[in-house]
Amino acid sequence: MDRAVYREMKITPAVWLIAAVLGAIIAAAGLSVLYIEHHGHVVTGMTNQIVWGLPHVFAIFLIVAASGALNVASIASVFGKIENKPMARFSGLLSLALLAGGLAVLVLDLGRPDRLLVTLTHANFKSIFAWNIYLYSGFFAVVGAYIYVQMARGMDPKIIKKVGTLAFIWRLALTTGTGSIFGWLVARPGYDAAIMAPMFIVMSFSFGLAFFLLTISLFYKLSGRYIGPNLIKRLGRLLGIFAAGVLYFSAVRHLTNLYAAEHWDFENFILFSGGFYTQLFWIGQVLIGGVIPMLLLFKHTDGSNRGYVLTASVLVVIGGIAHIYGIVIGGQAFPLEIFPTYTASSSFFDGEINSYSATILEWALGLGGVALTVVLAGLGVIALRIMPVSLSDRNIDPEDVDF
Repeated sequence: MDRAVYREMKITPAVWLIAAVLGAIIAAAGLSVLYIEHHGHVVTGMTNQIVWGLPHVFAIFLIVAASGALNVASIASVFGKIENKPMARFSGLLSLALLAGGLAVLVLDLGRPDRLLVTLTHANFKSIFAWNIYLYSGFFAVVGAYIYVQMARGMDPKIIKKVGTLAFIWRLALTTGTGSIFGWLVARPGYDAAIMAPMFIVMSFSFGLAFFLLTISLFYKLSGRYIGPNLIKRLGRLLGIFAAGVLYFSAVRHLTNLYAAEHWDFENFILFSGGFYTQLFWIGQVLIGGVIPMLLLFKHTDGSNRGYVLTASVLVVIGGIAHIYGIVIGGQAFPLEIFPTYTASSSFFDGEINSYSATILEWALGLGGVALTVVLAGLGVIALRIMPVSLSDRNIDPEDVDF
């Protein structure tokens, strides 16, 4: 295996330009937070029925992708794929940046972020939300230690593997906790499903790898460094497999719900009669986020398919946001069944499909989390020796990338 040489990324005019754009987005997100805090959530599209809006969609996407971004490093240290080893440091850094960006949106969207300390010191361990606080905090510590042992000189490979295995197990637990938020909310027919936890794990594989491919390609382009076409092709094939896995688990989820009579009305809403939510499912999640990326990634090409892989990565990210939007907001839009077999009627929208339309404030906050993620990852590769000077194809078996 070629020796990987790590160097900090130099700051160029192109880097300054992108930093200025991302900084403007983050500033817009900050102003949105101040405006919402001053006027209240009434200025957003959220209501008493839709209490988790678009910022939560972005936050959950980033948190789920954080777990998946670490998969590149886990494949190297836990499963022994040595060709992934040069990318392991950046994989860990990006996972921390994604989690930080997602949690920033989450905390600022909930209201009263100043009272976060109360949540940390008065935990209710009967709540899955309390569990996730410690899973997220622990993730920062474990992955931080994982990056350290990779960068430390003369570190025993056995220690790297042990810490990497711990990080792998922790990331599975983190995504299980995030999926269980919805799987354990039995009051809403759109959430109540045990398959949510494993489905979120597979979603993390897909979303995290797509975001990883986009960011590492951007940073290598900005720094003038080289990524071998076979390496991109191999990661693209893996992304296609993960995208297929997301479609499979989504199909199992809906087929299971169709088997249970209590979920028929919700499945009819999402799959057939839900208007925007039905279109979001079939066009956004299934077609854009699954079928088209699979066709692009499994299409045989004689030369480099970098364009196919990056296009598919963008589509997976768009489809992933559509997927989470359908889960989070579609699940709230469908009315609660408070009294089974009875019809509830009052002046408080009982039995009605709840409407929601995100405002520019919510878009700014959600996109601010994405911008913060890229900025944090960028600062990491500028300040630390995270990225190799070259990611050539010499360490890859050519037969391993043959479609």
